[in-house]
Parts: sequence; C-alpha cells; structure tokens
Amino acid sequence: MKQISTRFSIAVHTLSLIASFPNECTGDYIAGSVGTNPVVIRRIMGMLKKAGFIDVRPGVGGASLLKSPADITLLDIYRAVDVVEDQRLFRFHEDPNERCLVGRNIEAALQSEMDEAQLALENRLAETTLSGITAKFI
Repeated sequence: MKQISTRFSIAVHTLSLIASFPNECTGDYIAGSVGTNPVVIRRIMGMLKKAGFIDVRPGVGGASLLKSPADITLLDIYRAVDVVEDQRLFRFHEDPNERCLVGRNIEAALQSEMDEAQLALENRLAETTLSGITAKFI
C-alpha cells in the first residue's frame, strides 16, 4: 500500500519544534530531531514559509511562527505541504478497459466513496490545532 507523503508528519514535527523551542530552531536542530537530512527540512520550511506559517531568519538561521499554534490546524499544514496531487487524496488507475463491465464503471461507482473518505479525513484534520498537538508533549 502506498503511503501519503511524509512531508505532512515532518511539517507537523517542524512546526511543533518551532512552537515549543522558538530560539533553538535552526534547520540542523530540526533535522536532528526529525532524523532526516537538513535539505529535506529546508524544503519543508520553504513550503511552510510560503503558506505564511513561519519566518526564517537568514544567516544565523532559525525560524519563528507567524501565527499562533491555536490558529494553525492540521488541515492547514496538510494543504501547505502539498501532500496530495491536485487536492485529490485518491487517484484512479489509468486506462481501464472500456469493453469490460467493471472497467468502464469502476470510476463512477467508486468516486463518491473516495470523495467522502477524503472529506472525513479533512474534517478530522480541521478539528485539531498545532497547540492541541504540542499540548500532548507535556
């Protein structure tokens, strides 16, 4: 089974660190906590900056939140790091056989189920804020 990109969990980890330790959050510090290469962190931080969640200080480095953790939902983060292509969590396989009863009908039969599953996920993510996540660390 293919998993959703790890960008989402890395982005939540990154924002949680910045919210919890704002004076220590250089790319190297975050990379050490996440357990990944600093290049990955810089890429994620660029997405978070573009979304308006963080400010990144050049030179010495470091980052700070531009919004309160209570005002950032997991859905905001999910969308900021482009976890899914074209805002679609589920994709259909290409070129099903139109001469087959199942092949020509599978997309229409399954699309509403997939849409409802994605909506349920997004609604759940919208209910949780970054402050709700960081409160669990205590």
